[in-house]
Amino acid sequence: MAKTESGSARDAQDARAGQGGRAGLKIHHLRPAPGARTPKTRVGRGEASKASKGKTAGRGTKGSKARTSISPAFEGGQMPLHRRLPKLKGFSNARFKTTYQVVNLDRLAALYPEGGDVTPDDLAARGAVRRGERVKVLGSGEAVRGLRVTAHAFSATAVEKISAAGGTTTPL
Repeated sequence: MAKTESGSARDAQDARAGQGGRAGLKIHHLRPAPGARTPKTRVGRGEASKASKGKTAGRGTKGSKARTSISPAFEGGQMPLHRRLPKLKGFSNARFKTTYQVVNLDRLAALYPEGGDVTPDDLAARGAVRRGERVKVLGSGEAVRGLRVTAHAFSATAVEKISAAGGTTTPL
């Protein structure tokens, strides 16, 4: 069998393709064109480093933007929080303050339209106040006839309106 010119070209192509049997481009053979990738500019590494990024490293001269970091307490010239607050702790009675759940007379009128005994536990069961906290009755609204109210505190107008309507108030 005689070799023809086209046969020898095919053999040469098979030799270039390797054992795969096909010639072509492979992903692991790809490389960027020469000069397409330039090395990363390392700024601030000596005077007159590449592309004149030495000395101040492209940050200009002085000022907050030329510095490495700014204090977390810095607020742009505004008086910072740690200087606005008082330096010494001092004393406060806030921990010992008495707080009340307030109930107005119009709320009592809605909950007890017929009158009756009103206690903090009963108010908590009806959802008017939170359980286990002190209750204060305030005088907003009109009192219902026949209310017998027991609470931790009363406003002067509440006592006046409940007694005018024929009810009683009992402080705990």
